Amino acid sequence: QVQLVESGGGSVEAGGSLRLSCAASRYTYAGYCMGWFRQAPGKGREAVAAIDTDGSTSYANSVKGRCAISKLNAGDTLYLYLQMNSLKPEDTAMYYCAAGFDACDRLFPGRRYPAKNYRGQGTQVTVSS
Repeated sequence: QVQLVESGGGSVEAGGSLRLSCAASRYTYAGYCMGWFRQAPGKGREAVAAIDTDGSTSYANSVKGRCAISKLNAGDTLYLYLQMNSLKPEDTAMYYCAAGFDACDRLFPGRRYPAKNYRGQGTQVTVSS
């Protein structure tokens, strides 16, 4: 099963915080670099944060210092989290949990990833000023 299921999005005021969660099969994704990317209406996809299999993390400059990515194995499930603080209106977007090349290639330049990509259905984050 290749399902990635996000939760935790919502509407907050600028300066607020949200924690996004993603549940995935631990056995399917244990060997994948994973991350979060976002897409706002009319804009391109932006890789936000990634965590590789060795635990190293990387962030887009636009969120560095405000976000933290982490993962946790619990039984058969791998949980991927994105803690977002000091949210800004420009953070408004659909956020996707992802695994594979697209999740990590841009945030870990120089590393090589297999050309496989998986993503969830997305969770909406709306930040009002």
